Amino acid sequence: MKNMISFLIMFGLMAATAIANPPVIGERAPDFSVVDFDGNTHSLSDFEGKFVILEWLNHDCPFVVKFYNAGKMQELQKKYTEKGVVWLSVISSAPGKQGYLEAKAARAITKEKGAHPTTVLLDPDGTMGRAYDARVTPHMYIINPEGMLVYNGAMDDRPTPRASDLEGAHNFVVANMTRLLNGEPVEVATNTPYGCTVKY
Repeated sequence: MKNMISFLIMFGLMAATAIANPPVIGERAPDFSVVDFDGNTHSLSDFEGKFVILEWLNHDCPFVVKFYNAGKMQELQKKYTEKGVVWLSVISSAPGKQGYLEAKAARAITKEKGAHPTTVLLDPDGTMGRAYDARVTPHMYIINPEGMLVYNGAMDDRPTPRASDLEGAHNFVVANMTRLLNGEPVEVATNTPYGCTVKY
């Protein structure tokens, strides 16, 4: 009994430590092994030598709807994947929670929205989301070709669900990718992301 209690305490401490230690800018981004909507498994190590953009996604979230209904997210996905950047949309909603999609539905809505990510990763148990400390949708990350995390934060500086606020907004992902693709350091490495909470 004593051993079991010790194990549970140790497990609890390990879990707390994992949650309390989000990925650090300038350090190696957490690897992952996640299946996409076509049944293919992807790991960060598969994309060594390429920039990787991670976008946490929930199509029922008004903050996500803002970007997709205006075509902004699709525009950026197309722009950067055409430049050889890997764009991974990640759905970490748990079964029964808002935003959860099975593979067939995820594939269908991606086509319906005209989205252009490299693929959509399905993370229903939240393992990848928690490893990255993904808190909201959309929560954006940029990883450099060496596998180091260089950006963690919001898409832009207008934390509202209104499409009208897209005009004139400062897009951190665009600004940082422009600099990175020119061989320059990011403009802003981290800030507070905004959106709907990830439905773990």
